[in-house]
Amino acid sequence: MRDYEIYELGDVLLQSGVILPNAILAYKTYGTLNAAKDNVIVYPTWFAGLHTDNEWLIGPGKALDPEKYFIIIPNMLGNGLSSSPSNTAPPYDHGNFPVVTIYDNVRLQHQLVTKKFGISKIALVVGWSLGAVQTFQWGASYPDMVKRIAPFGGTAQTRPHAQIVFASMIAALQADSTWENGFYKQQPTAGLAAMGRVYAPWGFSQAYYLEQLYQQDGYHTSEDYLVNYWDQVFLTFDANDLITMLRTGISGDISANQAYNGDFELALRSITACALVMPGSTDLFFPPQDNNYEVQCMPNARFLPIDSKWGHCAGIGQHEPDSEFIDQQLKIFLGE
Repeated sequence: MRDYEIYELGDVLLQSGVILPNAILAYKTYGTLNAAKDNVIVYPTWFAGLHTDNEWLIGPGKALDPEKYFIIIPNMLGNGLSSSPSNTAPPYDHGNFPVVTIYDNVRLQHQLVTKKFGISKIALVVGWSLGAVQTFQWGASYPDMVKRIAPFGGTAQTRPHAQIVFASMIAALQADSTWENGFYKQQPTAGLAAMGRVYAPWGFSQAYYLEQLYQQDGYHTSEDYLVNYWDQVFLTFDANDLITMLRTGISGDISANQAYNGDFELALRSITACALVMPGSTDLFFPPQDNNYEVQCMPNARFLPIDSKWGHCAGIGQHEPDSEFIDQQLKIFLGE
């Protein structure tokens, strides 16, 4: 049975100028909205993530405690639950699905929060990876609404190096002979496996591989790890859906809209919410020095790296010490 709700957005004008018909936003809530409607936490999903993948950070006694907070997890456009190539009718099905941006995602999430629930104040927006980029966008787009933001493992702007890695993942997938310009008759599994291989050296740090830390998850050799984890990790997703989310990541920039006209520093200065920015200390996608620069431009921000050899994936909820650190810091942040 479906464990999430659908918010119907109608025909949506995207930043690209395309009107996406009958758009939907899939979401799940946890906890109860209080009478003042001010106990709200918004927790966007990430590349190749569903709302269920965010649940490791939610629970009684945790920072995101549903007994205290009303937590909303909106699914990213393109993840197969919200509007995506795999669930959209022609003419925007499969390989014809339009590019959607971080700004598009957050603007539609704002509609859900305000029109569906009547919320005008948000206690915290939090997210990892592309969820972190959305978190920054919330702070820049709705500074009077958001009290706190806590992006971890992601930057406010996708830098050129990460753009190239994301583009390489797309190229690896599309090299599959069954790709057929996105109108494949069956999922291009060889391309999906190749995408995993491209991701593998960037998702974790050099030390992670050097010290064979994958053995903690039961993989005996690096080849065992690659074949039985990374070659499989994207096979449950539709290929066009993955490409849509990667293109969203490539264009990630909180200033790429009419409010800031590409002035990145102005967008950062406009984030007046209290901010706790937690990069992975060995993150190769979104290195901590990029976050450190961003924090210096923000008026109420604190820079606190996650000291970990798990690289970007320090924030995915798979390594208990990293997960405990994130949860503890969020508890302190919410209590300030």
